Amino acid sequence: MAIAGVIVGVLGPAAFVAGATLSRAPARPGVALPASTASVGDSITRAFDVGWSSAVADRPEDSWSTGTAGALGSQYQRILTAEPAAGVRAYNDARVGASMAALDGQLAAAAAQHAQYVTVLMGANDVCTPSATTMTPTALFTAEFTTALRDFTAADPGAHVFVSSIPDIYRLWTTFHSNVRARLTWALFGICRSMLAPGTTDAERQQVAAREQADNAALATVCQTRFAARCRWDNYVTYNADFPATWVSTVDYFHPNVAGQRALAAITWAAGYWPSAP
Repeated sequence: MAIAGVIVGVLGPAAFVAGATLSRAPARPGVALPASTASVGDSITRAFDVGWSSAVADRPEDSWSTGTAGALGSQYQRILTAEPAAGVRAYNDARVGASMAALDGQLAAAAAQHAQYVTVLMGANDVCTPSATTMTPTALFTAEFTTALRDFTAADPGAHVFVSSIPDIYRLWTTFHSNVRARLTWALFGICRSMLAPGTTDAERQQVAAREQADNAALATVCQTRFAARCRWDNYVTYNADFPATWVSTVDYFHPNVAGQRALAAITWAAGYWPSAP
């Protein structure tokens, strides 16, 4: 499973997230709004477990990236608002349970769809493993990410990528660790055992937190140095987002609910290529 995405509300240019001003990144010069977009990643981007009406199931129409539901304010919907006559196409190539090893294949699918803009939110399943000793080594994680971006940029010339940081899993634990129902749910379904299992020690949780920080640093470095002309890093806005309980699904106390998906769309858009667009 993927970590809960954790933000609420469709936020405007001067909006606030839990009391903190949401700053907008400068627009990337020369990058046109796309005619096609795709999302890659794991269960957060599939909008898994967003609510009881879709328990233990995907609901991609509620995805922060390419969702189409109501007033979600997904990145795709914002692109449509900015260019309503363009007939923009959207594809969701994310898969529940995917780790960084799957990114190359997902981006290959996006390239075959001729996606001009792709969002990437991947990595939680590389740290959410059976134990702290089974996490993906950061060196391997980095190599897999680099290969995936290299292959994609070669296969889909001119396309641009937005890379989200991995949400803060330790913050999820601090939010819910005293909630009896959450702890029972985590234990019953074996959710992110390396961080959330009943027998996990604080030292092990700190080990997982440190690995996630290293993985996020790797995402930033590869995106900003190896592929700077084609890749936009979120500058840790997803990782640094506040994590109130109201943004997390009560189905599993792990994935974002609809409000969380809506807010993730808002903060990532503000950190992306076209922050001044609607």
